[in-house]
Amino acid sequence: MVTVDQATKLWAVGNLSQKASSELLGDFIKLTLVYNEGGAMGTNFGSSIYYLVITLVILPVLVFYLYQHRGDLSFSLPLAFVVAGALGNLIDRFRYGRVVDFIDVDFFDIEAIGLTRWWTFNVADICISGAIIFLTFRLFIFPGHKKTVDGKAAQPADSSG
Repeated sequence: MVTVDQATKLWAVGNLSQKASSELLGDFIKLTLVYNEGGAMGTNFGSSIYYLVITLVILPVLVFYLYQHRGDLSFSLPLAFVVAGALGNLIDRFRYGRVVDFIDVDFFDIEAIGLTRWWTFNVADICISGAIIFLTFRLFIFPGHKKTVDGKAAQPADSSG
């Protein structure tokens, strides 16, 4: 996924103008080159350096958890997507000093926060967001549904004392 993310970003930087959008599906999906110094969904808790440092701190923790849960596909696979997305955006921060975003989608408006068009994002963001949604369901809504690497259902821990 890191390769797909970086290839699409290189294409976007080489083929999209930072001033104009290219319609892909009318106004619903556009390709718009944006350089994002902040974080996901327009967050801005500090400079691009802040996000670089935070990623460098969190990434080893994610890799550790990925290694620890390597036998549980329902946890390790989405966690691998989070790691891949974080690596893709980290490469951008080293290469450009900010993240390359270019997928511009217009879902529904959120008037309460003044959102009339969704945030522009990239393949890495899709990997991270999709994996976090899956992990949320996996951990909180279906916590007992685990699959091991060999395809068998993992046995829940015996809670009887």
